[in-house]
Amino acid sequence: MADTVNGQITDAVTQTNVKVVAEAPSQAMAMLYQIATQANGMTMQNAASNQQNINQLNPIIVAEAISVIKG
Repeated sequence: MADTVNGQITDAVTQTNVKVVAEAPSQAMAMLYQIATQANGMTMQNAASNQQNINQLNPIIVAEAISVIKG
């Protein structure tokens, strides 16, 4: 068995490792931005849904208040 390693093999492995390590921060930031955007979108969707639910309750609340005022 040979004690030397082909230089092309070590270069290929080194370049692959450097590529993965160099891309890691940008991948992490992209994932962070996607998660933050999704959370923000869900917050807006929940706010719109809550507003619709409150708008459906308003006529009932007003009718109940009028009936209390009339006594």
